[in-house]
Amino acid sequence: MAVSEVRAARGVGGIKQPVCPSRLILEHVTSRWGVLVLVALLERPYRFSELRREVGGVSEKMLAQTLQTLERDGFVHRDAKPVIPPRVDYSLTPLGIEAAEQVSALARWTERQVDAVQAARAAYDEARA
Repeated sequence: MAVSEVRAARGVGGIKQPVCPSRLILEHVTSRWGVLVLVALLERPYRFSELRREVGGVSEKMLAQTLQTLERDGFVHRDAKPVIPPRVDYSLTPLGIEAAEQVSALARWTERQVDAVQAARAAYDEARA
């Protein structure tokens, strides 16, 4: 068995393979809106309109698609209550909490590094000018 086959069998380097199913999951969890929805839901459950305001800048369509994708992947629980007017609450599943904690750490790191990244961009642009 080749080294790459052994590594793939052990789950090492799988994400680098073009057909690895984890790539799609990674795309969903780390998408622009996926990260922001997971981080918001880590705080508490939200109704759709509350979540839209909390995330800020997301369209209704994109939020609905993101929530549906995250629900399908098992990260988000959708609780539709049969009342008038309809009430739907969104919360994280145990798997969603774990994913949200991971992307939240990355988001916090990103916030702390804004100045360093902007300085690097300025230096790069100046060197190219």
